[in-house]
Amino acid sequence: MTTLELLALEPPGWGANLLRGLANSVQIALGAYLLGLLIGTAGAYGKLYGGKITRDLLAIYTTLVRAVPELILILILYFGLTDLINQAMVAFGYDRIQISGVAAGIAVLGVVQGAYATEVLRGAIQAVPPGQIEAARAMGMPPAMLARRITLPAMLGFAIPGMANLWLIATKDTALLAVVGFAELTQETRQAAGATKAFFTFFFAAGILYLILTLVSTWGFSRIEAWARRGEPKSRGGAM
Repeated sequence: MTTLELLALEPPGWGANLLRGLANSVQIALGAYLLGLLIGTAGAYGKLYGGKITRDLLAIYTTLVRAVPELILILILYFGLTDLINQAMVAFGYDRIQISGVAAGIAVLGVVQGAYATEVLRGAIQAVPPGQIEAARAMGMPPAMLARRITLPAMLGFAIPGMANLWLIATKDTALLAVVGFAELTQETRQAAGATKAFFTFFFAAGILYLILTLVSTWGFSRIEAWARRGEPKSRGGAM
C-alpha cells in the first residue's frame, strides 16, 4: 500500500484511527488542564495565604509530584488509586465499580498538572504590584472580591506563558496513557504501525499531528497573552 492509502480516512486506511486518537488526546489534555488550573489556583492561594499546615501539605504535594517521574505517577494513580477506591467500596458493602478510562486519565494528569500550575500561579500572583492589592484592602474589599477583581486579572499576563507551557506538556503527557491501554494518538499509532509494519509512516504522521496541535496552541496562547496585557505600557528599546 502507498502512503496515501495507509493514511486514508476510509478502510483499509488508518487515518480515521489517528484522528480519533488525536481527538481523545485533546479531550484528556483539556480536561486535565482545566482540573490542573482549579487545583493550581487553590494551591497557589493556599501557599501564599494559608496556614502553616496548609502550606506544608501543599509543599509536600508539589515536591512529590515534581520529583517523581510522571510515568510512575500515572501507574500509581491509575492502578493504585482505582484499586483503593474499589477496596473501599467493597468494605462498605458496595459492588466494585468500573472507572471510566477518560475520567481516570483526566484525574491522573490533572493531579500532575495541578502541582506545576500551583507554582506558576503562585509566581504570577507574587508579580502583581503590591500597591494594587494594598489599595483594594484599604478600601475594605473582601478577599473573594479582591481576588476576582484585582489579583486574578492582574496576574493573568504573568501567568499565560507558564500556563501555555503546561498546556503543551498536557498534550504530550497524554501519550504516557498508552501504557495503560488508553486509545489516544500514540496508542492508535502503535496499533496502525504494528498492523501494517509501516512504522516510519505512522509515527511521522503522529509527529506532524502533534506539531500542528502545538502550532495552533502557541498561536492561540499568544493571542490570549496579547489580550491579557492590553493597556500595559510597551517597553521602548534602544533608548539612551
